[in-house]
Amino acid sequence: MNMLVPTTIPATATGTTRPQVRIVIVGHVDHGKSTLVGRLLFETGSLPEGKLEMLKAVSARRGMPFEWSFLLDALQTERDQGITIDTTQIRFRTGSRDVVLIDAPGHAEFLRNMITGASQADAAVLIIDAQEGVRDQTRRHGYLLHLLGVKQVAVVVNKMDRVDFSAARFNAISEEISAHLTGLGVTPAAIVPISARDGDGVAARTANIQWYSGPTVIEALDALEPARPLEQLALRMPVQAIYKFDDRRIVAGRIESGALRAGDEIVIMPAGKIAKIRTVEGWPVTPITARQTAGSSVGITLDRELFIERGDVIAHVGDNLRDTRRLHARIFWLHDKPLTTGAAILIRLGTREARATVIAIEKAVDPGELSSVESRSIARNHVGEIDISLSQPLAADAYTDNPRTGRLVIEVNGRIAGGGLVLAVDAGQRAEPVDIVPVESALRPDERSARYRHNGAVVWLTGLPASGKSTLARALERRLFGKGGSPVLLDGDTLRAGLNGDLGFSAQDRAENIRRLAEVATHLARNGHVAIVAAVSPSAADRAAARRIADSMFREIYIATSAEVCESRDPKGHYAKARAGALHGFTGVSNDYQPPSASELAIDTSARTVVDATDEIEQMLVRSGILFEEPVDLAANI
Repeated sequence: MNMLVPTTIPATATGTTRPQVRIVIVGHVDHGKSTLVGRLLFETGSLPEGKLEMLKAVSARRGMPFEWSFLLDALQTERDQGITIDTTQIRFRTGSRDVVLIDAPGHAEFLRNMITGASQADAAVLIIDAQEGVRDQTRRHGYLLHLLGVKQVAVVVNKMDRVDFSAARFNAISEEISAHLTGLGVTPAAIVPISARDGDGVAARTANIQWYSGPTVIEALDALEPARPLEQLALRMPVQAIYKFDDRRIVAGRIESGALRAGDEIVIMPAGKIAKIRTVEGWPVTPITARQTAGSSVGITLDRELFIERGDVIAHVGDNLRDTRRLHARIFWLHDKPLTTGAAILIRLGTREARATVIAIEKAVDPGELSSVESRSIARNHVGEIDISLSQPLAADAYTDNPRTGRLVIEVNGRIAGGGLVLAVDAGQRAEPVDIVPVESALRPDERSARYRHNGAVVWLTGLPASGKSTLARALERRLFGKGGSPVLLDGDTLRAGLNGDLGFSAQDRAENIRRLAEVATHLARNGHVAIVAAVSPSAADRAAARRIADSMFREIYIATSAEVCESRDPKGHYAKARAGALHGFTGVSNDYQPPSASELAIDTSARTVVDATDEIEQMLVRSGILFEEPVDLAANI
């Protein structure tokens, strides 16, 4: 990242703290972002001494006219290609603000860098070429600002000199972009006509735009409100590293929000461990007694020995930091391959990373289109809302609660593939933090799989009562055990008599019944077993929740035997009870059952023998990577 920090501007005017606002400037390639930034530096007297003269001399030596954008386009590659590739941060001052202006690239190929820039901003300037008007890329940038939670947007209509400073042209563009941004829930703070090259509308309303009575660009920047100071938010300090230094164990990290000092009672999430800060360490002065606030990188020691690792987040007790395995996020997708349900991704949030699976996609749209036609996948440069199931718990906030711990990045195969905002954190948090330390098995998953010749899995058999679920589950259990595997049968009715004996048959109790089944089955699967669940599980939503819990280990088998065949079997009297209104709260079994729409396998037991059906399940488990292929006996072929 190029950093241009003017040396002529002091941090403060009179020793008092001035508000600071971070503003990202975005727009379609060649609409004049870098030119406007260069002009702003000139108009505010913020150029480092000799910078302008130096660049004019360089331009003369190259035999090319000077451009204001040269102040920003510092990379040789950028000058050669005439486009901004990197993001550049520029600090300057207006009458009432300290401004950090982030110049982000507008070319579609560099949207990754634009996300980096926009994710740091409190507000935005969206620039539009008066001649070209609102482009698809302009709409994408507007949507991306909405995606990243930027609510303050000032629009600048540049190159008005190319349309003869036409008020009609300006008004048409103003109406179009206002409608687009308002549709995203963003009301433009100002829409300003300018010529960045000549200075019209940047710092003064010139004769060329005498028909315009609104603010200049600098006045519009002055009106943007800074974000709530980070030190006023709850304490969030992601752990970066743990060091052993003489007899001290120092937990190091950067305070992203809030403040801390020695003696504070803290909680380390996601484990929920509680301790007190014994000392705050620094360099060269240690220990530090003063209160440390957001932006400070510190080390702390604790009053007790706890296992802490990189990616944990330190907060004050009672500050409601959540631990979760589920996130709902709005993302912007950058990968060539569309994001689909079931995709395996890597989530980075703060200093923590976790493997994850996309379990649902909603509101997937092309931000370049005004229509909101939704699809079931998110294509490149499109946006959508997704539900994410994490392989391990992590600590997170919703973006609206804390933007520093509410933004995430998605990686695929070691490359940034998307990013966005955490909209909601699943309600898996504890009411009060407790000192719970989960104990991992002494055996590694690869040790178990080497012995059993299979990976852990949850094989979920669902279907009407008497469809043959339990029969097939028992046959599969016997088959896997006979081959040296480690299957465990979890029958729904059996667990209703024990573990779930306290539950009734209301919708809430039925959902809790399935949740407990899924949790037990998933625990077994994580420890290398094949948990075979046989349960009616009539609700599609409850089964989807079970799939989210088990994540990539879940395999659903729909026993698709007809209601007529099931009723004729009726070994447990389910249908007679149903007619009496006594079965699981149903009024009618076949009417209340919601068949799966996308199970891994469907079997009609009325048309298959038990052996054939078990063979088919076994083959599905081999294909999907649960069971290992039988080793080839080479000697038998000699």
